[in-house]
Amino acid sequence: MKTLKATLIILILIVATANSDAQILKNIGDKAKQKVMQRGENKVDQGIDKGLDGIEEEMRRKDQNDNKETPIEDHNTTVSNENFTYNSKYDFIPGETLLAVEDFSQEEIGNFPGRWQTNATAEIVSLNDSDGTWLKINKEGVFYPEFIADLPQNFTLEFDLGVNKNWYGSYLAVNIAKLNSPTDYLDYYHYVNWKGNYAIHLQFKPAITDRFSGMSKLQASYDGNYIISNDVEFNVWNNTDRNIAHISLWRQEQRLRVYLNGEKIWDLPKAFDATSDFNGITFAQYASNQPDDFFLLSNIKLAVGKADTRNKLISEGKFVTHGILFDVNSDRIKPQSEGILKEIASIMKDNKDYKYHIIGHTDADGDDRSNLLLSERRAISVKNYLVDKFGIPSENLDIEGKGESELLDRSNTPESKALNRRVEFIKL
Repeated sequence: MKTLKATLIILILIVATANSDAQILKNIGDKAKQKVMQRGENKVDQGIDKGLDGIEEEMRRKDQNDNKETPIEDHNTTVSNENFTYNSKYDFIPGETLLAVEDFSQEEIGNFPGRWQTNATAEIVSLNDSDGTWLKINKEGVFYPEFIADLPQNFTLEFDLGVNKNWYGSYLAVNIAKLNSPTDYLDYYHYVNWKGNYAIHLQFKPAITDRFSGMSKLQASYDGNYIISNDVEFNVWNNTDRNIAHISLWRQEQRLRVYLNGEKIWDLPKAFDATSDFNGITFAQYASNQPDDFFLLSNIKLAVGKADTRNKLISEGKFVTHGILFDVNSDRIKPQSEGILKEIASIMKDNKDYKYHIIGHTDADGDDRSNLLLSERRAISVKNYLVDKFGIPSENLDIEGKGESELLDRSNTPESKALNRRVEFIKL
């Protein structure tokens, strides 16, 4: 009996002790929880205080900046040159003087452009995944830019040409000829009525991924007799992940070079007849295999004259180029700028004793402050590209952005805007 009582007493003590320990642990846990919460609240308070301090500091700086324009430092700018894909042999250099520009920015979406003629139809569109506005061509016909009325012995013609994803159509043609009347453009279609004239006929179509290479055909003909006729293949433009091509034509008297996305696809020493005049360009769409297929055309730029870069920069001390191009409202340099940048770098390497001042300029779209900052970032992009790609010493280059403060043309045409967007190099 005594043994049973003793056992019961021991059990009661064990239970009581366990309850007591549990209560102690609970109290400890509660205190720990409270402490954690308290410390968390303190952290939050500190974070809020820090955030408010930051906001106050930013407001203070903004007030200061409203009264003082602070130049952008090189290390504060992200330079976006990673999309350069053109190879080192790319040597296209645009003409020095702009004659015509068409980006359809002045046109209303859904309409046919006012400076063009056609025997079909097309409409201005904007794209969800690409900047700018485009002429969407999805009907068989010929399309004539009336604002191009002269093609001298030396000119460059550039344009962007795109297709819809999974496109499976036929060529788009570019014809270079002499047009004697307002309706002559109708003779320069995909079957050309030469009418005793000499003409150049170029065709382009992208690669159809996993099936066919892209192709370009070139025909040079006098009064229907082919002097040159051939075609070439390429894989730098397709109907899936690279469905927009930048195409550049470069005439130097009789010689014609054609580049597509940085690849030289034609280089003909006697493509043009030396005795013939040329004053017009037409674009022609062939009948499509699929009714929903279309071409996109934009960023047409005609320029004349060979850029005398070396003489102007070294002898005259100043060179201005419209050939360094950027994405819209961005400091990202477009790949087609490679040729002129390479030439500038070569001149700088040959004249190592000089330092150079790089000045960026914008058009007047947008506000003054934004354009000033954009022009500075673009000048930095040019500097960094010359340093990183061509090894020009950084200390030999300084930059400045002037935004829209020194406009060359105050009208609101595509040509004037393109003229104002420029990069200036000054020998110091």
